[in-house]
Amino acid sequence: MSVKSALVWFFLLTIGFEARSQNEKWKTWEVEADTLLNRQDFEGAVKLYSKIIDASGLKVKSTFTAVYKRAICYYNLNDFKQALDDLEVFIPEFPDNEHARLLRAFVYKGLGDADHQLADLNALLASQPANRELLQWRASVYLDKGKYPDAKIDLLAVKAIQDDAETEMFLGTAYYYEGHPDSALLSLNKAIEMDATYLPSYLYAGFFSLQENEYELSVKYLNLALKLDPANTAALFYKGVALVELKQEKEGCRCLTKAFNAGEDDAGDYLKEYCYEDQNLQN
Repeated sequence: MSVKSALVWFFLLTIGFEARSQNEKWKTWEVEADTLLNRQDFEGAVKLYSKIIDASGLKVKSTFTAVYKRAICYYNLNDFKQALDDLEVFIPEFPDNEHARLLRAFVYKGLGDADHQLADLNALLASQPANRELLQWRASVYLDKGKYPDAKIDLLAVKAIQDDAETEMFLGTAYYYEGHPDSALLSLNKAIEMDATYLPSYLYAGFFSLQENEYELSVKYLNLALKLDPANTAALFYKGVALVELKQEKEGCRCLTKAFNAGEDDAGDYLKEYCYEDQNLQN
């Protein structure tokens, strides 16, 4: 063997040994980081995952797992921007990893980005069309965006898989904002029958009845809500408005005052209009 060949062989051996040593070092750091992650020491885990990422330069495919796990840590620390940055590095390398795409959907939810949230949910549902949780999540995003027909389609699919009070409550909301208040109350009443302890059903039924000028019906729903949660500010506010509209100003103003003092700022306008002249108002 020539001297030149011997040197080439030596460098190949050395590079291989250094790579193995580095890999072992990264694996040790990753085990330590995983332990911290499992203990929910997310800040400590981030430091170690970052150490792997910096040391490797992400030139080894296996080190990308550190990027994904660091994204999990950032998400749990509510650092959604950093989590998204990591996922934007990881997902192009592993485009079929649905766990990463699901995490990114949660990150977009944290960022309040409905459009990108929908894009990831659509991709996930393309391979899991009967996933009840994903369908209900997408329906809630559609509701937030005012896409009520799309929300209703998803909710009816959810209902066909397994119905519950929350699904009926969301469905009632979709019906109401589509312009079908009677169908909305049917769904909300069914939600109440399915789970008499589910507070949102009473709140939405009370609010929708109030919007339809059905003040006595609104008060009935809101009284039931207040039995479950006597300090609920939304229920106190809506009930106060309904009572004022029913010309029961004294009790209505008491409800509005309680709601306002508890932080329901919208009650202030009603207090100014209906209650400040009421000598019987009690704080």
